[in-house]
Amino acid sequence: MTKPAFRLMACLAGVAVLASGAQAQLRMSPQMGGSTSGGLGAARPVDTSTRPADFIVAVVNSEPITNNEVRNRLVRAEQQMAQQGAPMPPRDQLARQVLERLVTEKAQLQLARDNNLKVEESAVDAAEASVARQNQVSLPELRRRMAADGIQLSQFRADLRNQLLLQRLREREIEPRVRVSDLEVDQYIREQQGSTDIASMEINLAQVLVAVPEGSTDAQAAALQAKAQDIATRARAGEDFSGLARQFSDAPDRASGGVLGLRNAERYPPLFVDAVQALRAGGIAGPVRSGAGFHVLKVIEKLQGGLPGVNITQSHARHILLRPGPQLSESAARERLAGFRRRILAGQADFAALAKENSQDGSAQAGGDLGWSNPGQFVPEFEEALDALSPGQIAEPLTTRFGVHLIQLVERRENTLSQREQREIARNIVREKKLDEAYINWIQDVRARAYVEFRDPPQ
Repeated sequence: MTKPAFRLMACLAGVAVLASGAQAQLRMSPQMGGSTSGGLGAARPVDTSTRPADFIVAVVNSEPITNNEVRNRLVRAEQQMAQQGAPMPPRDQLARQVLERLVTEKAQLQLARDNNLKVEESAVDAAEASVARQNQVSLPELRRRMAADGIQLSQFRADLRNQLLLQRLREREIEPRVRVSDLEVDQYIREQQGSTDIASMEINLAQVLVAVPEGSTDAQAAALQAKAQDIATRARAGEDFSGLARQFSDAPDRASGGVLGLRNAERYPPLFVDAVQALRAGGIAGPVRSGAGFHVLKVIEKLQGGLPGVNITQSHARHILLRPGPQLSESAARERLAGFRRRILAGQADFAALAKENSQDGSAQAGGDLGWSNPGQFVPEFEEALDALSPGQIAEPLTTRFGVHLIQLVERRENTLSQREQREIARNIVREKKLDEAYINWIQDVRARAYVEFRDPPQ
């Protein structure tokens, strides 16, 4: 169950869904050079003005893309960029990027269907539950908030299904192509040991956003700036930042304490990076002004060179794995594991004994024991469920691409990485970079092989 390079896009998308829909769909792919099949060029400007009726703006291998699809995705993109403080390109330019993104998505989804790839309903259920966990709300509360924001549940689940399908397609088409040599690992470590460049830095930030509504007067903006300054002062005085975010932030990440996640510095808005560049972990910056409002930032973690610190938190877990097939449906596997969980919690059965008797994983003879694991060692959905547990707790049955799991966290510990473990982490980082490059090349090829016709709006 080693971790695939491509994260579960649907779950990542859900972090921002309370305000803006599926975030994973908003990341603009590089502009695909050249012309489309049939001699057609790049995406034309899209008419995003309000019209009484919908119309087709493009056809991808006979499958249409409508103006409403583009408009809805465009609104999500604008909301997301405003909340992150990212520079906003001209609307017609962003609309062309959104349309191009939809074209490449359609082409990939068609390829997935042509290869008979499917996503089970239970996998969509698990992804939706993951979104709720990331937002620290119950599933009913997540759905209530989506309804309040005008997001239809059926469309949200369809978006999750598509993202899961795209993930499986990438795992099938790209992962087998990428290999990392020892020489590449050595070179990466040498480069990082001598690097102080901001581009090689990874940062985990949390934010409190005090939004400034469009059309606010100077006096109103000044009052909001004073509010943000007060929040920053309280944070610097030691008040819990996550509590401040939940109480005051206008960003959708407020539910998770404003945490934006560990990422390369280049993936944060430049104004965020500039504000925190000289700070250490725990430092407070701001308020800084963006198009969305005033941001108060906290540095949760800062890693130079992309390698994690030597000291890490390790998890000791065990699991029972059932693999659905002709004799066992996925729903039946989940019900069976749920029964095991009830028996274990009631003291009527032993986890290790059930694993030896029933698990279809190589760890079965060891009672399902997976040993000590480092962060990032398992596939994202497995690791997310494990991270949410306290020692001794057992998660609800979980579906991954390996099957259905019943997971128990045995214990956690702080540990120092050995040289071998550090090299393995470096290898994974290099592999992810190579997978990203392979993905770009692959998607360009998929896009180039698709027949795309762009249509003018009706007069």
